[in-house]
Amino acid sequence: MSARRLFPMLSTESLERAIEFYGTLLGGVETFRFPDSGPAAFVALRLGESEIGLGALGAGPALHGQPLRPASGHRIELCVYVDDVDVTVERLRAAGAPVVLEPADQPWGERVAYVTDPDGNLVMLTR
Repeated sequence: MSARRLFPMLSTESLERAIEFYGTLLGGVETFRFPDSGPAAFVALRLGESEIGLGALGAGPALHGQPLRPASGHRIELCVYVDDVDVTVERLRAAGAPVVLEPADQPWGERVAYVTDPDGNLVMLTR
Protein backbone atom coordinates (compact mmCIF):
# COMPACT_ATOMS: atom_id res chain seq x y z
CA MET A 1 0.00 0.00 0.00
CA SER A 2 1.29 3.47 -0.81
CA ALA A 3 0.09 6.96 -0.07
CA ARG A 4 -2.43 8.35 -2.57
CA ARG A 5 -2.10 12.05 -1.90
CA LEU A 6 -0.47 14.60 0.42
CA PHE A 7 -2.72 17.30 1.89
CA PRO A 8 -0.77 19.70 4.12
CA MET A 9 -2.72 21.35 6.92
CA LEU A 10 -1.43 24.41 8.77
CA SER A 11 -2.65 25.64 12.13
CA THR A 12 -2.92 29.41 12.16
CA GLU A 13 -3.40 32.12 14.75
CA SER A 14 -5.49 34.14 12.29
CA LEU A 15 -7.52 32.14 9.81
CA GLU A 16 -8.58 35.35 8.07
CA ARG A 17 -4.95 36.41 7.47
CA ALA A 18 -4.01 32.92 6.27
CA ILE A 19 -6.94 32.90 3.83
CA GLU A 20 -5.86 36.33 2.57
CA PHE A 21 -2.29 35.08 2.01
CA TYR A 22 -2.99 31.66 0.45
CA GLY A 23 -6.32 32.61 -1.11
CA THR A 24 -6.35 36.21 -2.26
CA LEU A 25 -2.61 36.77 -2.74
CA LEU A 26 -1.60 33.32 -4.07
CA GLY A 27 -4.86 32.59 -5.91
CA GLY A 28 -6.25 29.78 -3.77
CA VAL A 29 -9.92 28.93 -4.24
CA GLU A 30 -12.00 27.75 -1.29
CA THR A 31 -13.16 24.14 -1.71
CA PHE A 32 -14.33 23.38 1.84
CA ARG A 33 -15.32 25.32 4.95
CA PHE A 34 -16.28 24.09 8.41
CA PRO A 35 -18.69 24.91 9.82
CA ASP A 36 -20.88 25.87 6.87
CA SER A 37 -22.12 29.03 8.57
CA GLY A 38 -20.64 31.42 11.07
CA PRO A 39 -16.92 31.86 11.73
CA ALA A 40 -14.83 29.16 10.07
CA ALA A 41 -12.64 26.80 12.08
CA PHE A 42 -11.14 25.10 9.01
CA VAL A 43 -10.86 26.01 5.33
CA ALA A 44 -9.41 24.07 2.40
CA LEU A 45 -8.05 25.98 -0.59
CA ARG A 46 -7.15 24.67 -4.05
CA LEU A 47 -4.03 26.22 -5.57
CA GLY A 48 -3.67 24.91 -9.10
CA GLU A 49 -3.35 21.12 -8.81
CA SER A 50 -2.74 21.19 -5.03
CA GLU A 51 -4.73 21.85 -1.88
CA ILE A 52 -3.88 23.18 1.56
CA GLY A 53 -5.91 23.07 4.74
CA LEU A 54 -5.94 25.98 7.18
CA GLY A 55 -7.15 25.44 10.73
CA ALA A 56 -7.80 28.12 13.33
CA LEU A 57 -5.88 27.69 16.57
CA GLY A 58 -8.16 27.67 19.57
CA ALA A 59 -11.20 26.70 17.50
CA GLY A 60 -11.87 23.65 19.65
CA PRO A 61 -10.18 20.42 20.68
CA ALA A 62 -8.11 18.68 18.03
CA LEU A 63 -9.11 15.18 16.92
CA HIS A 64 -5.64 13.85 17.77
CA GLY A 65 -5.80 15.17 21.34
CA GLN A 66 -2.51 17.06 21.04
CA PRO A 67 -2.41 20.76 21.91
CA LEU A 68 -2.57 23.09 18.92
CA ARG A 69 -0.01 25.86 19.10
CA PRO A 70 1.88 28.02 16.62
CA ALA A 71 5.05 26.44 15.28
CA SER A 72 8.30 28.09 16.18
CA GLY A 73 11.52 27.93 14.24
CA HIS A 74 11.90 26.25 10.87
CA ARG A 75 9.33 23.46 11.16
CA ILE A 76 7.88 23.49 7.65
CA GLU A 77 8.66 25.00 4.29
CA LEU A 78 6.12 25.14 1.49
CA CYS A 79 7.15 25.32 -2.16
CA VAL A 80 4.65 27.19 -4.34
CA TYR A 81 5.07 27.14 -8.13
CA VAL A 82 3.94 30.45 -9.63
CA ASP A 83 3.82 31.91 -13.14
CA ASP A 84 6.13 34.83 -12.32
CA VAL A 85 8.27 34.86 -9.16
CA ASP A 86 9.10 38.58 -9.35
CA VAL A 87 5.49 39.72 -9.82
CA THR A 88 4.29 37.42 -7.02
CA VAL A 89 6.97 38.70 -4.63
CA GLU A 90 6.01 42.32 -5.33
CA ARG A 91 2.30 41.55 -4.76
CA LEU A 92 3.10 39.83 -1.46
CA ARG A 93 5.49 42.59 -0.39
CA ALA A 94 2.83 45.25 -1.11
CA ALA A 95 0.45 43.28 1.13
CA GLY A 96 2.99 43.29 3.96
CA ALA A 97 4.45 39.78 3.64
CA PRO A 98 8.09 39.70 4.77
CA VAL A 99 10.48 38.84 1.93
CA VAL A 100 13.27 36.61 3.27
CA LEU A 101 15.13 36.10 -0.02
CA GLU A 102 14.72 38.30 -3.07
CA PRO A 103 14.10 36.54 -6.41
CA ALA A 104 17.29 34.98 -7.74
CA ASP A 105 18.17 32.52 -10.49
CA GLN A 106 19.53 29.25 -9.11
CA PRO A 107 22.23 27.02 -10.65
CA TRP A 108 19.67 24.21 -11.18
CA GLY A 109 17.60 26.48 -13.46
CA GLU A 110 14.79 27.74 -11.24
CA ARG A 111 14.12 31.30 -10.15
CA VAL A 112 13.48 31.25 -6.41
CA ALA A 113 12.37 33.68 -3.69
CA TYR A 114 11.35 33.16 -0.07
CA VAL A 115 8.62 34.94 1.89
CA THR A 116 6.92 34.13 5.17
CA ASP A 117 3.20 33.61 5.62
CA PRO A 118 1.26 35.38 8.42
CA ASP A 119 2.30 32.69 10.92
CA GLY A 120 6.00 32.86 10.01
CA ASN A 121 6.11 29.69 7.90
CA LEU A 122 8.66 29.79 5.08
CA VAL A 123 7.17 29.82 1.59
CA MET A 124 9.48 29.26 -1.36
CA LEU A 125 8.17 30.75 -4.59
CA THR A 126 9.51 29.27 -7.81
CA ARG A 127 8.69 28.78 -11.47
